[in-house]
Amino acid sequence: MIRASLIALACLTTAPALASEPVFLRETLVVEGPQITLGDLFELGGPEADTVLARAPAPGARAALDVNYVRQIAADHELDWANASGLLRLTITRASRVVDARELTGMIEGELFAREGGQHEVQLANTNLALHAPVDTIGGPQISALNYDPRTGMLSADIAPFDGAATVRVTGRAYQTIDIPVLVQPVAAGEVIGDDDIRWVSLRSDRVRPDSVLDPGAIIGHQARRALRASEPLRGYDLQQAILVNRGDLVTLMFEARGIQLSVRARALENAADGELIRFVNLQSNRTVEAMVDGPGRARVFASPAASF
Repeated sequence: MIRASLIALACLTTAPALASEPVFLRETLVVEGPQITLGDLFELGGPEADTVLARAPAPGARAALDVNYVRQIAADHELDWANASGLLRLTITRASRVVDARELTGMIEGELFAREGGQHEVQLANTNLALHAPVDTIGGPQISALNYDPRTGMLSADIAPFDGAATVRVTGRAYQTIDIPVLVQPVAAGEVIGDDDIRWVSLRSDRVRPDSVLDPGAIIGHQARRALRASEPLRGYDLQQAILVNRGDLVTLMFEARGIQLSVRARALENAADGELIRFVNLQSNRTVEAMVDGPGRARVFASPAASF
């Protein structure tokens, strides 16, 4: 009789252990809300999943929980976690909507354009800066205050990563920019630049030389004096009027005066672009005359007596 009572008592004392449900740790410990629950740590369902263990870290941040504390809470809800890996602490990350440095600089550049009326390139003091917002918040980041010194370019901005959030002070520097025409691809010496060879880029004004060509009309139709690289500002000495007549070329030399119109063949003694005045040798008279090039293979004599032509 005593033996039977002992067996029954043993069964009663071991019943909870036999009733415990084994649970397994999730591969990724990430929470989205403001609290860490058993369901965030273990693969399980039911009301136990909503059991709160601790407050979640700030969006984008991490928090650590003691393993013994987690095992005790799990056991209190008849859950058995073996911790086969022998972990000492559990690190949990809170998910977030990230506002990275690129988005922040874009916001500040837009605000400067609205206030200053010009384009700026913003460089943050911390190029790796990122603000975090809870994944369930509505509304994007907002600039609540912006201070900018045009003389030095220094700036500071107070930015709230989401509606109702505390602002974060962001510092950096802004540089005024200008749009300039550059080459789409490299151009070899002697090549004539066409409309399709030009595109516009925005560059910091402090990196643009005073002699840089800003008018595309001074580029298109001109010839490269030397090999030119793409995407770089062009300077006046990089370009020249396109050569229409080369030294030694045969051209038609025209003379018109008071109803007289003469044309002869002549040889160029110099290179010339459209509209340039150079010397030619009249192949009939063997005289040297000056004439203005007015097209490929053509030149025109002005204010010269026909006898000297």
